[in-house]
Amino acid sequence: MTKPTTTKVITSKEKLVRLSFVHLLEPAETLGGDMKYSTQILIPKDDTVTLGKIEDAIEAAKEVAKTKNWNGKIPANLNMPLRDGDEELDDDGNAKVPGHYFMNVSCKTKPGIIDRFKQPLDDPERVYSGVYARVSLNAFGYSAAGNKGVSFGLNNVQIIKDGEFLGGRSSADADFDEVELDEEDDDLM
Repeated sequence: MTKPTTTKVITSKEKLVRLSFVHLLEPAETLGGDMKYSTQILIPKDDTVTLGKIEDAIEAAKEVAKTKNWNGKIPANLNMPLRDGDEELDDDGNAKVPGHYFMNVSCKTKPGIIDRFKQPLDDPERVYSGVYARVSLNAFGYSAAGNKGVSFGLNNVQIIKDGEFLGGRSSADADFDEVELDEEDDDLM
């Protein structure tokens, strides 16, 4: 079997990922106090193409980090980036992201963000938690503060289509009906 050689992943066109916890237009402070652009990507479990690319990139990153970060051998208990949304439970005991794998990705510099026609996007009405997208990522191995593992850095994002807002937000259009006013309705103002 050939060893994977690239740490770069571009998610599938056929099965889009969904973005959650979106901080792509402005950086947000991390638990460590750094300012980073970040998002969580939700990958459908049936997207075997993207999942295969991610697994290959993880293996390639391990090989690179074996020499650069881990003194010539791959540690036994690495922290891994890809998590199972059916196995991780929320506070109520429900699956966090049913039917998906998920991982958190970030970068220190603002990622490139384009629409499906490759036009730049910088509009919070188009870049939000719940949107469907493709992402470009790079896997890397790390050794920091006693922890060793593989993570993914975020490169770029291509927003493909709108989705329901995640996190309880709704659109104004969804919240309100059209209102017709007659001359007799002046007492409403």
